[in-house]
Amino acid sequence: MQLYPAIDMKDGKCVRLTKGLFDNITVYSDTPADMAKLWVSQGATFLHLVDLDGALAGHSVNAPAIREVLSQVSVPVQLGGGIRSAEDVKAMLDLGISRCIIGTKAAERPEFMRELVEAFGPERIVAGVDAKDGMAAVAGWEKTSSVTALELCMKMKEYGVRHIVYTDISRDGTLTGPNIPYTRMLAEKTGLNVIASGGVSSMEDLENLSENRIPGVIIGKALYEKRISLPDAVARFQ
Repeated sequence: MQLYPAIDMKDGKCVRLTKGLFDNITVYSDTPADMAKLWVSQGATFLHLVDLDGALAGHSVNAPAIREVLSQVSVPVQLGGGIRSAEDVKAMLDLGISRCIIGTKAAERPEFMRELVEAFGPERIVAGVDAKDGMAAVAGWEKTSSVTALELCMKMKEYGVRHIVYTDISRDGTLTGPNIPYTRMLAEKTGLNVIASGGVSSMEDLENLSENRIPGVIIGKALYEKRISLPDAVARFQ
């Protein structure tokens, strides 16, 4: 199971939101690059970056912080938040990002993902499927669409996408445990590399995800609140 320590960026700082709410924010570090170095020193082999300002603005906002992270670590990095065009994807890949996560645009215009996969290859493009009560959400989670998360994932598969980051918004940043049944259902029904996101709080959650054969998991608040030791998790599950 691939572990992805999360570094969420707002105003150039490393933060965490609760349930995706921008008025419910905790700052953990003024320097995202320092957090990246820390997680890599503790065994991280892949990092998950989120440009929170970008998700709301619809374009990259934290490029300087992203560039600094990439200059400090040599492991692959995936990035989400505000990537809405092929030009955005190319700019981030040129910076050194390994995978771009497309959320809002994937839900609003799924064919766009086919164009990206054809242009950049299936290993560079990730669909971010964020759901509230099983329905896909868009625009920094501010709005819900009329498509279920499963329907969106099946459409992504049809268009050549191989990697999905699935987030249950109601659990994100709450430390209440991930939505394992739904995550497992998505992985089994789609056969895609489904990366679980949202709510991971303990080694027990990682154990449950691993037992349910979930290919990957993003760990955020639990690392920052020291509920999960990354070296222990890497040794046990990766």
